[in-house]
Amino acid sequence: MQADHELLDAQSLGKLKWRCRRGLLENDLFIERFFRRHESTLTQRQARGLTLLTDLSDNDLMDLLLGRQDPTNDLATEEVREVLQLLRQPPDVVASSL
Repeated sequence: MQADHELLDAQSLGKLKWRCRRGLLENDLFIERFFRRHESTLTQRQARGLTLLTDLSDNDLMDLLLGRQDPTNDLATEEVREVLQLLRQPPDVVASSL
């Protein structure tokens, strides 16, 4: 579907960022890093996957982010799996000059 690959407009991106705010700091750190890396290329498809993840409780989301659980039932979609892979990318490593 062509719309799946369309980039989010600024208004939709803003709404998604607001919806992604979490009560658990650790989840927020994953999500902030995700947006720093991918917000300029975020597609409609990825936004749907992220929206499904935001419906979870903080602890259930953390289990998925840390890989302690895999998506099941309604979350076992390609969109969710794709976003989880992006969310799970390790932080950038900064080389020390020492």
